[in-house]
Amino acid sequence: MPAFVTIGRVLFAVLFIFSGASKLLDIAATTQAIAGKVILPPELATYTLQIESATGMSFAQLLAILAGGLELIGGLLIALNFGARFFSVLLILFVIVATYYFHDFWNQTGPEARGNMIHALKNLSLIGGLLMIVGIGRPARAAAPAYAEPLSPGY
Repeated sequence: MPAFVTIGRVLFAVLFIFSGASKLLDIAATTQAIAGKVILPPELATYTLQIESATGMSFAQLLAILAGGLELIGGLLIALNFGARFFSVLLILFVIVATYYFHDFWNQTGPEARGNMIHALKNLSLIGGLLMIVGIGRPARAAAPAYAEPLSPGY
């Protein structure tokens, strides 16, 4: 059974690895998509301007790099089962935010609404898979004895 869990975890992570790499390989398109969809509250404008001046990048470009990096690194580490629980939680939050901003079927009508509902349901399934990874975690190791039994003196 552990082999099936490992294979399933690796296959599950492929989606995040591919998606993250695609975002990082086409930062311009990812930045444009984020700039067109993600609207931050005006109360955060001061902070985003500070971040933009500190990094020399637009906030949308910074979000594109962070999103691609999170998906790529999170996917790789889930596949390798190193920090899988932590990165699964981060990816759950990422998928929730991505669903809210990019698959808002509740604001749409017609075929566009149906298509985005399918994407939102797919993301809901991804969250379910990530929750399973959080729940399963790393298998327990067999406890090694802390000391060796002394040899009997022979009496």
